[in-house]
Amino acid sequence: MNEFVPPGPEAKVFVISVAAELSGLHPQTLRTYDRIGLVEAGRTSGGGRRYSLRDIEQLRMVAQLTAEGLGLEGVKRVIALENQVVALQAKVAELQAELVQTRTPRNLPALYGETQLARWRRR
Repeated sequence: MNEFVPPGPEAKVFVISVAAELSGLHPQTLRTYDRIGLVEAGRTSGGGRRYSLRDIEQLRMVAQLTAEGLGLEGVKRVIALENQVVALQAKVAELQAELVQTRTPRNLPALYGETQLARWRRR
C-alpha cells in the first residue's frame, strides 16, 4: 500500500470558505483580491476557487498591510517587489554555485611558449 504524501504549499486544495477562515478575511474579499490580481486562486472544472497554503500566507500579508494603512495598489507593488527579491536570491545562489564550479581545478592543457603541456590529475 502506498504511503500518503500530503500536498505541498503550492497545491491549490482549500475551498474559498476554508481559505477565508484561515486568512481571517471575508470570502467576498478573497473574490475581489482574485479579480484584481493580488492572489491567483486555482479553479475547479466547475469554476470554484481553490487556494494553497502559500496563497493563504499571502492573503494574511495583504490583510496586515492594508490594516497598516497601505492601499491595494501599494500592496500589489510590495508583493511584486518581494517576488522579485526571491527570484534574485535564487539567481544569486545559482551564480554562487556556478562560481564554485569554475574554481575547481580541471584537466585543461596549459600553454608554455609555443608548446602545449597537458597535466592530468586522477580523481
